[in-house]
Amino acid sequence: MKAIILSAGQGSRLGPRTADRPKCLIEFDGRTLLDRQLDALAANGVDEAVVVTGFGDDQVETALSRRVGGPNVRTVFNPFFKVADNLGSLFVARDELADDCLVWNGDTLVSDALMGRVLDNHRAGICVTVDRKPAYDEDDMKVVTDGEGRLHAIGKRLPSGNINAESIGLLAFRAGGADLFRSAIERAMRTPEGTTIWYLRVIHEIAQKHDVWTLDIAGEEWGEVDFPEDIAAAEALVQRWERGQGVAAA
Repeated sequence: MKAIILSAGQGSRLGPRTADRPKCLIEFDGRTLLDRQLDALAANGVDEAVVVTGFGDDQVETALSRRVGGPNVRTVFNPFFKVADNLGSLFVARDELADDCLVWNGDTLVSDALMGRVLDNHRAGICVTVDRKPAYDEDDMKVVTDGEGRLHAIGKRLPSGNINAESIGLLAFRAGGADLFRSAIERAMRTPEGTTIWYLRVIHEIAQKHDVWTLDIAGEEWGEVDFPEDIAAAEALVQRWERGQGVAAA
């Protein structure tokens, strides 16, 4: 299993914290977001990671050169990070989409236990990790699933009536799923709107023709770092993990 981590963006919605460094290098309880992602992979036996860089790529390279311990990491630079959405990052790293692999948003923290559940789930094809909560806000990546766990729709602007989950930004590809995704990315980038598309839009389109599955990780801890108010929540989250305390609401 290999992990592809999408860390090309600046994270401009975090304001001054990312004015001169990429979001993935914000520290939480003394370790960067990227380090904590790599630590979760190492704790679960994933020994290969590809980090897609963009804004502040030299800083990321320096930080990775100082890292001690697994997994083995290499980088792919996305020169279009200012003008293309995250589909562009996967396009420049599309050769890495092969065999069994993960695609992980660079602004999502997950516990070691959550990562373990993702890796222990051997569903063939494409599997989107989802969580559930009573209500979803406009920035959530909303999901509609059926009773068997198939994904029927994913996007931020889905009609509210059928939404029953949200994507946490961690996908697993097995048994040909990566090949299917890579081909769809290449087609999407050749359309007039290719540079404006989020990669989960491509997953949505695939789900209209093929089975795309979901993994429900309700009860596990994770956090997204997107807005200033997320910083304190993420700090509290990792401190709980460091102290080995039980699950609290993410």
